[in-house]
Amino acid sequence: MTSWVGRTAAEIAAAVQEKRVTPREVVAEHLARIASLDGRIGAFRTVRAEAALAEADEVAARADLGGLPLAGVPVAVKDNLAVRGEATRNGSAATPDDPAAEDHVTVARLRAAGAVVVGLTNVPELCVFGTTDGVHGTARNPWDLTRTPGGSSGGSAAAVAAGLVPIALGNDGMGSLRIPAANCGLIGLKPGFGVVPADIGHGDWFGMSENGPLATTVEDARLMFQVLAGTDPREPAPSSSSRGIALSVRSPLVGVTVTRPYADAARRAAEALAGAGHRVRRADPPYPLWLGTTSLAHWTAGTAVDAEDLDPALLTRRTRVHAAVGRRFVKGVRAGDRREQLRRRMEPFFAEHEVLLTPALARRGPAAAPWHERGWLRNLLVNTNYSPLTPPWNLTGWPAMSVPFGTLPSGAPCAVQLVGRPGSELELLAVAEQLQELHPWRRTAPLD
Repeated sequence: MTSWVGRTAAEIAAAVQEKRVTPREVVAEHLARIASLDGRIGAFRTVRAEAALAEADEVAARADLGGLPLAGVPVAVKDNLAVRGEATRNGSAATPDDPAAEDHVTVARLRAAGAVVVGLTNVPELCVFGTTDGVHGTARNPWDLTRTPGGSSGGSAAAVAAGLVPIALGNDGMGSLRIPAANCGLIGLKPGFGVVPADIGHGDWFGMSENGPLATTVEDARLMFQVLAGTDPREPAPSSSSRGIALSVRSPLVGVTVTRPYADAARRAAEALAGAGHRVRRADPPYPLWLGTTSLAHWTAGTAVDAEDLDPALLTRRTRVHAAVGRRFVKGVRAGDRREQLRRRMEPFFAEHEVLLTPALARRGPAAAPWHERGWLRNLLVNTNYSPLTPPWNLTGWPAMSVPFGTLPSGAPCAVQLVGRPGSELELLAVAEQLQELHPWRRTAPLD
């Protein structure tokens, strides 16, 4: 009997369209794997086993089954996006336990494309931090269960890396897709502003947060992205013609350094792309000295806005402090002056270079531990020191993605980041596909 666990979303959808397998069979296999493994991983806050099987049968009965791009594909959804009939807890005890009346628009688009939502994944409280732990559980990296998968889309990334689902929906306000993708050896794409509907929290962190895919292959990431963006997944991918690529291994934040394994991975990726015909040269973006304070102001202010209607007594201490710090910045952040200054500063660089290639992280993800019980400053320093390379592209609102490339000395995945001009999501995916062809990666962690 063919197993559909470990197969890509594209492979599953093709088999369901051709009626070589039913959606119920595919979903049941993935639910069995979740039941077997998620006690060790902690990817899911809630699993919709009975509802998912019923919805799989509904997909099978659709008259348009043969044309559904995600026919019968199990998908996990980050627990800050509404799933009809389920509570959206956002990693907190302070959020209501009432079931959502309607799907978030991105969830609705996935379902319209034939996907089946099997559960909602764990996040840090209010999706603030780069580790996924809190009152609803601690998620672990399937490649090393002693380490965090990252955050805030950590549960979604862990679910995909463990083969519990082939694709998952997450979002990214300061790196929350790219950080866990890098830790877990996945493709994580943060689209540019306005490409995919956002509607995350109270104002999308001033327009910095974007919904996007987590997947094991570029093909699956492209397929899911196009469904989320409402474009035709049958459109041909852009050509892999020669592009101007800038390599930078410099940290954007003063005082934070990039460790050798991540810097070396970016250099090797640059060599591979140069060998494939791209015009690659070393060039650092003009990061301003005020980038660190601006990132902190936006990060904390976004939390302050999201926490406004919640009982502070039910929030963890690190979240309360984060929100309290951010309240003094909300007015200035809302004006958007610094974000506009950063965009203007970066535009000449991206006029000269089509793609920026950097390390995805500065160092390995920290331990899987109860960080929500630890002090705010300790959390701040740990997050900043390991993931300084993602926030600038939320501030500009430009597309960026994490791509697996090589391994760390521990054997866990390493990764690089690709950043592009507005509207260049498919071009970034084309470059990522070349990296996948030049340096294939293992799709899921060896848990069995």
